[in-house]
Amino acid sequence: MSESVYNRIAMLRAERGVSRRQLSEALGIHYQTVGYLERGEYSPSLYLALRIAQYFEVPVEVVFSTDPFPRLGSSERSA
Repeated sequence: MSESVYNRIAMLRAERGVSRRQLSEALGIHYQTVGYLERGEYSPSLYLALRIAQYFEVPVEVVFSTDPFPRLGSSERSA
């Protein structure tokens, strides 16, 4: 069983025009940690995951998942 944690941090940052450095300063972490998180090289603590979700004002499930997120545009749209 894989213990990977998938995230949408990069997508949320891009949508809101937030740099890695801006996010890291708001969270009190090193800017390289944001990159490690985005690439899945580091799994956040529960506390950090909740703070990231709070920063983006979304539920934690919008940012993090134990299953890969579907690619944008890959789901069928019903008319």
